[in-house]
Amino acid sequence: MKQKEGLEDTKELTLKFEFNPKDGIDNPALSLAEDSDTEGAEKPRFYLLTKGDGESFGFCLREEVRNKGHIIRQVTCGGMAQRRGLQDGDRILEVNGEYVDNMEHFRVVQKIKASGNQVAVAVLDGNAYEVAKALDKNLAELLQGHTRPQLCHVVKDKSGFGFSVSAPEGVKGTFRLSVTSDSPADKAGVPSDSWLLELNGASVRNCTYAQLTRKLKQSGSKVTLLVIDAKSEEFYRQQGVKVIAAMADATTLPFKARKLHMVKGPDGYGFLLKEEKCSSGTMGQFLSEVDTGLPADRAGMRDGDRLLAVNGEGVEGLCHQEVVDMIRAGGNQVTLLVIDPDGDKFYSSIGLSPLLFCEDGRPSSGTLTTPGSHPSMPQGNGAPVGTPHLCHLDMGPEGYGFQLQTVTDKPGVFITQVATGGGGKRAGLKEGDVVIEVNGRNVEQESYEEVLGKIKESGQQLTLLVVEQEELRSYREMDLAVTADMAEGGNVAARAEALLGSRQGPRCEEWKGLSQSF
Repeated sequence: MKQKEGLEDTKELTLKFEFNPKDGIDNPALSLAEDSDTEGAEKPRFYLLTKGDGESFGFCLREEVRNKGHIIRQVTCGGMAQRRGLQDGDRILEVNGEYVDNMEHFRVVQKIKASGNQVAVAVLDGNAYEVAKALDKNLAELLQGHTRPQLCHVVKDKSGFGFSVSAPEGVKGTFRLSVTSDSPADKAGVPSDSWLLELNGASVRNCTYAQLTRKLKQSGSKVTLLVIDAKSEEFYRQQGVKVIAAMADATTLPFKARKLHMVKGPDGYGFLLKEEKCSSGTMGQFLSEVDTGLPADRAGMRDGDRLLAVNGEGVEGLCHQEVVDMIRAGGNQVTLLVIDPDGDKFYSSIGLSPLLFCEDGRPSSGTLTTPGSHPSMPQGNGAPVGTPHLCHLDMGPEGYGFQLQTVTDKPGVFITQVATGGGGKRAGLKEGDVVIEVNGRNVEQESYEEVLGKIKESGQQLTLLVVEQEELRSYREMDLAVTADMAEGGNVAARAEALLGSRQGPRCEEWKGLSQSF
């Protein structure tokens, strides 16, 4: 809990990773030799850090008043971080394949914590970072050449999973997937001609073709695949970095964490917090006895939900009393991040924390005010959580730098595979954002092909109004239409009028399905 207080109350933020000298010495292939010349220092360096249970990575992560970026400090002599090549003053640009230089420091800390015993990072030498910032360079452009692997959950139908596997004769661990159009694999987001890295949370690196075939048959009607495109696989292989599931884009997974915001009423929040054993065998905090009509019930809490975070701070590994104190510290309001039992069981089965794939931000203190909100806008339990975003994109050499996906045979599309350094990333698009408007025209009820056509007609510039999936559910539960007036940075009075006077149709669906590159 001391660390939590430090993250909230000081400008100089520190996340300390102690080390065990035994860790990692049997895996030298993942270490990159340091290039001492100036040219090498100007390029990002990629590392995979691995530690054991109860051990740590051997560095501190800091945010400092006089220095920009997420700064590596106190690299322990002989520790994992030093053996891999991290140096004092390095700036972290990427965590598990996600660009983080413009991200709030506490969120970068959370991503490293949630990554467990392995974390992949891209860093830049401190001097090179400061020069680049002074020249106003876009550091994301230094990270081009790779995209994140994808984590896909495929449910078999009458025709099967909808993919086939090919492999060179006599070679272990090299499996290429061919995906049938409009099949379960296609709808789950599995790219054709991608390489298979993991099956149901286990590496296939040492599997023969016959062993893999047997494992697929034993999987029953559901499989979870970690896949990567050939270009990105080659990129990481050249960097000496093993691709892990924590690096994946999990947008198409059907299991999502939910954010619940509550303002305490006269009878409290209306739920009971219990400490019980998780599917993984570790202890966790679970929500039960949700009282009908009280704030917890109205926020969408369900019996059996597991608590992941309180006010943006992860609670995995904390004891019951620490979590209770965190909830009480919020006074009369609290924001909880939870996941239902099916989702909890799924992530446990593949050995990952749901927090890895959550875009959870720290809620504001004091009165409840959503980002970009104003006192004239509806507040409290009756207000939707979050703000839409208006994103202006310029087409680059490889297009706008994102993909679209949709629910099969249903209107509406969402964003996935936002390319590092592309126009979508620079404009603020995030994987999972739902597209509300294209160039000022509402497309919520339009088909995938119609939305795609409007984007292609845009030419060199494109404006998208987007909102996160959970936030869209919040708006639709209140029968509120999402408009550009509500977007962050828009006109406050117009947003207030739109929120108070608008109405909207059906609830949001689960999003998964077809894709198109730009």
